[in-house]
Amino acid sequence: MMRRSYIVLLLLLVSLMSMAQPRLRTPEIYVGAHAGVMASTMLFRPNVAKIDIMQSPLTMNGGLVFRYAAHKVCAIQVEANYMQRGWREQIALGTGSSMDYTRQLDYIEIPLLMHLYFGKQRFRGFINLGPQIGYCIRDIATQLPSTITSPQYQPIEKPFDWGLAGGLGCYYRTKKIGLFQLEARFNFSMGTTYNDRKVDYFSQSNAMNLSLNLAYLWEIKIK
Repeated sequence: MMRRSYIVLLLLLVSLMSMAQPRLRTPEIYVGAHAGVMASTMLFRPNVAKIDIMQSPLTMNGGLVFRYAAHKVCAIQVEANYMQRGWREQIALGTGSSMDYTRQLDYIEIPLLMHLYFGKQRFRGFINLGPQIGYCIRDIATQLPSTITSPQYQPIEKPFDWGLAGGLGCYYRTKKIGLFQLEARFNFSMGTTYNDRKVDYFSQSNAMNLSLNLAYLWEIKIK
């Protein structure tokens, strides 16, 4: 509960800071698309051994972007994304050998981001921060022996998800052919993938993702 309160306070603070900025004479509107690679893992409690984001297989993500800037320094950005989350785990078998277990959870996500930018007219750096919601549309897992029945290998119990997204990047605005952008983003799910009641096994089952994305945005001119 305290963690959620801190997040709400942070988002309110960023919103108030943006409202205090001078308004642009003409709002800037961009639409476009982005795509990239990501590494993901799951944070379980009780802990599940041998899960490491550095050993996670790289998966794909991509989506559509809408950005509206009415103030200097800040804008609002909304996205509709397809994300391939999951984790990789090393499972010890009774024979003394081991096997790789891979779980892929495909989500449709909608982030609502505060876009804070700085720099010159053509080349700018930026920070993205805001909440996101998502829904799991596909669950793919490695086939396991029937003797392995640990809780994390069961079908997910809570397909709806919500969390926080934050990104850091830069972009270059051309004179005629739009905007090219590079962003590194971190996503953390506040919702759990499995039930987390007192009677359930996991008290925590949250996704964590790191991604690197390229984007192309086209400016819509307002006369």
